Order: sequence, then structure tokens, then C-alpha cells
Amino acid sequence: MSETKVGRIGPKATAQSPEAVCSSAHPLVTDAMLDILREGGNAIDAAIVGSLLNATIQQDMTGHAGTVTMLFWDAEQGRCHELNSMGTIVPGLAPFRPVAISSGPYTAIPEGPCAVIPGFMPGLKTMHERFGSRPWDRLCAPSIHWAEEGHEVDSFEHLVLGHSAELYMNTASGRRHFTPDGHLPQAGQRWPKPELARTLTKLAAEGPDLFIDGEWARLFVERANEVGWPIEMRHMRQDEPRWGNGLRYRHGGVEVVQQAPPERQAVMSAMVLGILHELGVAELGHYAESPESLYYMAHALRRAAYETGFINDPEVFEDPSSVLMSREYHRALAAVLRMSRTKVDLTEHVRLSSAPGALGEATGRTGESVGSCELSVVDAQGNWVQLVNTVQGGGVPGQVIGGVPMIGSTMTSSLTAMLGGWLTGGGRIRSVIGNTLLLRDGRPWLALGTPGIPHITVPQVMTSILEHGLDPYAADDAPRMLPLADDYSVTVESRLPPEVVAEVARMGVLVRPMAPYQYQMGSFHMTWRDDTGTLHASAGPRRAGQAAGL
Repeated sequence: MSETKVGRIGPKATAQSPEAVCSSAHPLVTDAMLDILREGGNAIDAAIVGSLLNATIQQDMTGHAGTVTMLFWDAEQGRCHELNSMGTIVPGLAPFRPVAISSGPYTAIPEGPCAVIPGFMPGLKTMHERFGSRPWDRLCAPSIHWAEEGHEVDSFEHLVLGHSAELYMNTASGRRHFTPDGHLPQAGQRWPKPELARTLTKLAAEGPDLFIDGEWARLFVERANEVGWPIEMRHMRQDEPRWGNGLRYRHGGVEVVQQAPPERQAVMSAMVLGILHELGVAELGHYAESPESLYYMAHALRRAAYETGFINDPEVFEDPSSVLMSREYHRALAAVLRMSRTKVDLTEHVRLSSAPGALGEATGRTGESVGSCELSVVDAQGNWVQLVNTVQGGGVPGQVIGGVPMIGSTMTSSLTAMLGGWLTGGGRIRSVIGNTLLLRDGRPWLALGTPGIPHITVPQVMTSILEHGLDPYAADDAPRMLPLADDYSVTVESRLPPEVVAEVARMGVLVRPMAPYQYQMGSFHMTWRDDTGTLHASAGPRRAGQAAGL
């Protein structure tokens, strides 16, 4: 057997190189990307290898029938390309949630995720056709190898599988795949996937069309029809991946590029940064040490999360982004926050109104899905990629076809939902993907992104870097929080000084603790260039990723 590696949660050293760097959610993926870069492949080649391998060995997080989105800095053209290859809703069909499973007496949760046409493989296909330099079968090789040999399950994967595999227990194919001997794969155990290896071998020979109009696609349509989703083969190509330029805005001396609507991340980040800048948080101090900054951050996250609910697919809706991102609007919102602070000490109110133990014993969970993998790559030619691949946003929920598991997508038009879409009009599903590229003097300086709840965590890390001057890894390491809740509480990783908690209580806000490092709050994968031109890469401490350089 080949030597396998396992990831570990906890502090990690950053990598550096004068040539090329990369970071991913698993050491084997990082090694595979580095091998491609070492062979002369470019950042797109490395990102494709990484995405295919993520989906092979991290099926607790991602899959070949999910979603791909990306920001790509093209050094030759000196410009940024944005790719959105989210899963798509089939026009004219009601949202399909599997209710009854025909193979047995098991029933899925009726309010669960909906079936969606996958965008993962169409996204990789267009990336390879436009910008790839290595043969497609070479990019598939590491995934075939580890599907055949089996990677070693680490403790973090086993932990997340305990949550993410629950949906698959409703289907016969899900149970066969995730519990072949009646149990989930255990930490330290090799987990080969022979059925997936056969699918990937065909993928290497036939190319991405295997999943679009080839054998796998036909099996997908057949399974969908069997469980009651009446799609046809023509639906597999109904909505091609979209290329664009991203959404740009300035913050101080930096130009920020993020995913354009229907993604909400750019507007969310611009609003939080803008409000906090108007409130002068740079002078108040970092929110992990300043009660005023923490108070304002909690409020800014809450307000921006609600306001960005008005962002939808601009091909279907009018787009209010320019208003939401304007300095005048941020100044007004900052004034509201500044002028609504308490005039008296509310510590006793917080004590009397909080539940027993809330001041120190609660551990807290975010309640959000965590199923995504982030990649960050810079190659020797100066190309940069920041990419998310995720199991979310594609497939028939709970089904496994050819070794490929699927969870579908949340289907809601809620103002605050992370994932959602509209059933008529042809709108693409909206999300909160965290791909971010920061430019100085027209050149990439820093690329970042995270799984978890990026619309909440990306603005916090960006604020730590741009307003407080923290280096990228320190910004990732800093405690993170959820937005202010309706009951005037804020849930924070429990690493705040007691005096900060006490002062925030005086301001009328209860601090509820999470675990000191809560994996559901994501873990950033970043690459950056320092003033000497040296490249750096990091993988965050909350999950089991790894960074490396040539």
C-alpha cells in the first residue's frame, strides 16, 4: 500500500516559497497539488487535481456531484476571472425532497434538502478547457489511486462523518457506501472505495462529460426518476457554468474581489468592513480585546446578514448591491449603532435574564452545515486560484451513484438562509461562498477563503487584517463569533479576557461561549505575498488541512 497521511486539528506552521505555494483541507490533497506544480502544471491544474481528490477522500465535506466556485487571477492577462458553477434548479418542476424510500420502510425527513442538478463536473470541465495545461487523465490519477488504495480516516473526518452521514442512512445506496460493515469508517482505518475508483477510471478516460451526458449522468437521471424526481437528460446541460469578473470594491488602499451576485459574500464583507471603519474600530482595538469593537462587530454582522438577504440572481431580480456597498449607507448604519448604545450599566439585567450557566458553562454550536473544502494556490507563473468545492448544491439527497454521494441543496427564499433559490424565472441558487482576492497596486497580495459559515467569518478575518494589521495566520487564529442574536446575546469562541465579557455585559449583551476553537466556524486556506515577493500559505487551526510550498 502507498503511504498515507492524516490531518490534525490545531496550530500549524505557515509555508513559504519564492516559487509556488498551496493550501488545502487535507495533507494528501496538498501533496497532490504540489506534485502538479512541481511538474510544471499551473494553478488551475493544481486546483482541478485538488478538487477531484477532495471529493474522493473527504466525502464528509464534498463530492463529485456538488458545486465549484472560483476566483482565478490570470497573470498573462493581468485580470481576475470568476467562475460560478453552482447546482441549478430545474425550471417548471416543484422542489423535490425524497419522502419515501422504495427499497425499505425508511423515510427521509420531509423538510430536508432538495434535489438539484450538479455543477461540480461542469465547473471543472470549463476550467480545464479554458486554462488547464496538463492532460485530464493525469489530473484524475491521484483520485483513482486513493479510491483504490484507501486513505486513512483521521479523527476529524470521523467526527464530521458522524453528523454528515445521517442523511445517507435513509437510502440503501447511502448505507452501503458509508456503513459497508454496519459502521461508519473509524479513525485510523483505511477506507477504499472500489465503486468510486471504477467511476473515476471512466472519468479519466472519457472526461468530465461522463457526469454531464455520459454513463454516470444517465444513471443519475434513472435514479432520480426511480425516487420520484422526473428530470430528463436534457436537464443535465440546462444551465452552463457562468464566467464573470467578480464584484470589486475598495477598502483603504486595497482592492477586494469576491464572488458577484447571486453570491452575497462581497456585499456582506463590504458592509461589515465599511460599518466598522466608520465606527473607528482600528483605534478601539481588536474585537478579541476591545469590548466596544466586539459590540460593534456583533451588531455589524447581524445587520449585514439581514440586508444581504435582498441579494438575488441579477438575471432575475434588480440588484441593490451598489446601495448596500456605498460609503454613505455604511456611515448611516454606523451612526445608528453609535447612537443606540446604552446610557446605564446593564450587567444586572444580563445576569437576571440569562439562563442558568449561560455565563460560563455553555459550549454552543453554530447549527450550520460544514460541508465544503477550500483550496488556495499560487503557481510559478504568478497565477492565483481561490476555490471552493462542496457537496452542497447538487444531486439527489441521500443517494450514492457510482460511489458519488449527494446531499442536494437547501431550497428556500428566506432572507437569512445561507443557500436558497427561486423556483421560477431561471435564477441560479445563491450562496455565501468565501472566495476572496485582495489586490495592491493592481497585483494579487492575499487570497483567502473558508468553509463553514463564510459570510460570518470572512468579514472578521478581513477586519483583523485590514483594520487591525494582524498577519493572515494570526487573523485566522483569533477568536470568532456569530452575529448578535435576537435576545441580545453573542456566541463567541471562549478565549476572551474576563474583563471584556464583563464590559460587554455592562453594555447589555450576554457573551455565550463556544469551544475555544470551534470547527463549525471554518478554517481558512490562504496564500499571500510579502514585501520581498516571497509567497506564503497557511491552513487554519480549526480543521485538519495543510499548507506547503515548492
